[in-house]
Amino acid sequence: MALDFAVRRTTAAQQVADGLSELILSGHFGPGTRLRESAIATDLGVSRNTVREAVRILELGGLVHHRVNKGAVVIAPTPDAVRALYDARGELEVAAVRQRRDASELGPLRAAFERLRTAAGTQAVRDIVTADLDFHAAIVALLASSRIDSFYADLTTELRFYLSVLSLEDREHHKPESIVAEHAAILEAIESGSPQSAVRQVREHVDRNARRVCEIVAARESTHRRR
Repeated sequence: MALDFAVRRTTAAQQVADGLSELILSGHFGPGTRLRESAIATDLGVSRNTVREAVRILELGGLVHHRVNKGAVVIAPTPDAVRALYDARGELEVAAVRQRRDASELGPLRAAFERLRTAAGTQAVRDIVTADLDFHAAIVALLASSRIDSFYADLTTELRFYLSVLSLEDREHHKPESIVAEHAAILEAIESGSPQSAVRQVREHVDRNARRVCEIVAARESTHRRR
């Protein structure tokens, strides 16, 4: 009985987390907004324990963080923070494609691309973002370093937030052919055996995303300052 109850509570917490996540990513809850557990619990008709667990899920996803005397607060990224994150991401991915790769090394990357192709067809933001991150993690994995893989995994917590914002803001999830084509170009460049081409494709992709996310973050920052 206790196990059955725990499963139901976790499911409810995930549902609350999903709903709050959508409100954060859409900009309804702006940067720096405090998530008041009691008010959320009352509005949704759930227990504060359920909301507390939902907030923990959001913390793990990099959407909120705890501030002393304020509790859970929506993260307030700045363009500089975005640029620094994407710079770190870009350097790792470029390092991974800077040398020619044997076809035998590219199996996991090809598999990740096929998962991305499938996810893009669903037009589901969560699935697309997960598959997108998996594809880029497979690029970094070409370096064959568990320590670097672990470091990159830490970066993906924040990247998930930015990619989700980008997808929703530009409605990228409604343009699956564009998502697939952009990543196909990266894969083809790596498979071609031309490190120069692979580096160029990766840099262009990362820089393009970074610029657009910076624009979105700056616009949201400006909007919430005026409120």
